[in-house]
This record gives sequence, structure tokens and C-alpha cells, in this order.
Amino acid sequence: MIIDGFEPVTLVNYPGQVACIIFTRGCNFRCSYCQNGTLLTNNQDKGIISEQTILEYLDKRKNVLDGICISGGEPLLQKDIYIFIQKIKERGLKVKLDTNGSNPKLLQKLIDDQLLDYVAMDIKNISAKYNKTINIKKFEFSLIKESINILKNSNIEHEFRTTIVKGMHTIEDIKEICTYIGKKSPYYLQNFVDSENVLEKGLQGFEIEEINNMVKQLGKGCKNIKIR
Repeated sequence: MIIDGFEPVTLVNYPGQVACIIFTRGCNFRCSYCQNGTLLTNNQDKGIISEQTILEYLDKRKNVLDGICISGGEPLLQKDIYIFIQKIKERGLKVKLDTNGSNPKLLQKLIDDQLLDYVAMDIKNISAKYNKTINIKKFEFSLIKESINILKNSNIEHEFRTTIVKGMHTIEDIKEICTYIGKKSPYYLQNFVDSENVLEKGLQGFEIEEINNMVKQLGKGCKNIKIR
């Protein structure tokens, strides 16, 4: 595991739970609005936190913490993520995974083996815009659809979410994404917020009134949308 970020306590990243959060290094996407640009490569020269450090912290705090959030980067790129999650579950803690949905086979295995308690999956855009949004020319959107269907048909808690950027996402796009996920799974719109770590400078989010109007116009067809 290449871990390059750690927050000892979070009350917001895992709904309803007291958790810590780790950030793995490396991602197969290059979204221009990514807030974690420093975590995109697998460079191991600096800033790496050992697995043992995290596990020792969990041993000390497992009576205080409910669980751990594993974010990134893209955690499912880590070659030993399965074994690491096993070690966490052996300590009696819940596991929330943040993922871009590009590895449905591993996602399915983790769910089948009861190693995940909550999954938050990012849906970057509609199928026709996906490759441009993630800045990867030859990515198969079918992998995203497969991961969506895995979560929709699972019994574990999950959510889908889209970070919306002006000029990159439209109300028609959100409406189409709603058809991918159906009307039962929670779907969050996260407004883009600029920061120094964003890959592309000059991007803009929406005004809150614009987002509220968007949700209102979508109506019953996307009744499971929430604003975060």
C-alpha cells in the first residue's frame, strides 16, 4: 500500500460514523478538476506513511473509532488493498471505500467477501463525455456501468456522486446520469471548489442558486439527488 495522506479523525467522510481517513497514492484518471492532484502518481520518494503506522493507530483507537475511510487517488489500484482491508476488518472496524469505479472485478470481490461496509463511487460525467472528462483517450465506460450495477444490486450502503463544473456538466448530463443509477441509490452533486492542488486552473463551480434550480428542474426523474 502506498499511503500518502492520513487524517486521524473525521466526522464527515463516513456518514454517521467516527472514522479516520487515509489517502492512497496513484490514480488512472486525470480529471482536470481533481482536488488531490498531488496523489496522482506512484512516486514513492517522499511523504509515504507505512501500513504498520496506520494499523498501530487503529489498534490504539479502535475503541473510539467506528471505521476507516480509504480514499485516494484510486485505492483499488493498490496491489495489496485486499489484504490491507482484511487486516482492518480483523480489528472489528468498518470500511468505507471511495472509488472511481474503474475496477468492477475487485469491487465485486471485496463486496462478496464482506470486506466493505460503505462505498462512495464517483461518476465523472455521461458516457459521451467520459474520456474527455478524465483525460484518458482509451477508457471503456462499460467498466463504470458495471460498477454502478454492482452497487445498485448489492446490500451494502453506498452512494454515487458527481463533482459538477461549469462548462463541463449540464442539467441534461445530470439527467442522463440519473438514468444510470436509478431512483433508489443516493446521488450527490458536489459543486467544484477551486484550490491550489487542482490540475487545471481557471475552472469554476456553479452558484448555489443555479444548483438548486437544476435539482428543481430535474424533478421526480432524479428524486434521489442531494446537494453536498
